[in-house]
Amino acid sequence: MKKTFAGITSQYDKLDNANIILQTIAYDKTSTWGKGAAGGPAAFLEASEHMELYDIETDSEVFRKGIHLCPPLDLNEKTPEDMYDMVLENAEDVLSHGKFPTFFGGEHSISIPIIDAFLDHYKDLTVLHIDAHTDLRPEYEGSAFNHACAMYRASQKANLVQVGIRSMDGSEMEYINREQCYFAHDIYDNTYWRNEALKLITSPVYISFDLDALDPSILPDTGTPEPGGLDWYSTLEFLRMVFNRKNVVGFDIVELCPNENSRASDFLAAKLYYKMLTYKYFGRY
Repeated sequence: MKKTFAGITSQYDKLDNANIILQTIAYDKTSTWGKGAAGGPAAFLEASEHMELYDIETDSEVFRKGIHLCPPLDLNEKTPEDMYDMVLENAEDVLSHGKFPTFFGGEHSISIPIIDAFLDHYKDLTVLHIDAHTDLRPEYEGSAFNHACAMYRASQKANLVQVGIRSMDGSEMEYINREQCYFAHDIYDNTYWRNEALKLITSPVYISFDLDALDPSILPDTGTPEPGGLDWYSTLEFLRMVFNRKNVVGFDIVELCPNENSRASDFLAAKLYYKMLTYKYFGRY
């Protein structure tokens, strides 16, 4: 595993000097089709070393804010219940440092304990969930900590806003808030939905970004690549608006399943992570 994000020097990686914490979590126990998300963090870090760290859009280099890479959590042999306990404890520790906390998975089940830690830390939390799937099942295959359950607890305990959804089980209709769910087929050909969504997103905000929200034409290497997904520039525009107008207090990116024959998805994931940090610190219009 890499020692720093993007190969930055120790000057910008030391915890005392860094404004940002990055925790990687290798876990892929409950995925039901495409396996491989446990390898996502390593592929993401490898790709990050090949990025240019100057951002043209904002004329900035956010790595200079300091990005501390924590020792990796490799939990792939753990049960979902043990994973929950260990990630919850880890997320609470990450939050205790008072830095900007970020996480890279791993399958989407890792977001359950992370969000619970943020709910304990922040009052009136909004969870912005960007995904192809609703992930609202209370339980799946005998566990409440399955990847298909990633947003159920958030739906019960937080202000949940969902974007990019285009696949769900009929049983989840009981739990979905249709007034706060932006289905992909409703938003692909317009921009008006962005301001509507921003009105629903109250601060503080935690963002959980499942990479299968993006169209497989730009990110094919994920566990369940659904057609009809989000494109790169409109997604970045929305994210910049969120970071610009709301108090984003942390985020996770999940579900990268690296393919040894192609590095495009790995690179996109690294670039997305870096752009989200850039918008946090330099995203003002």
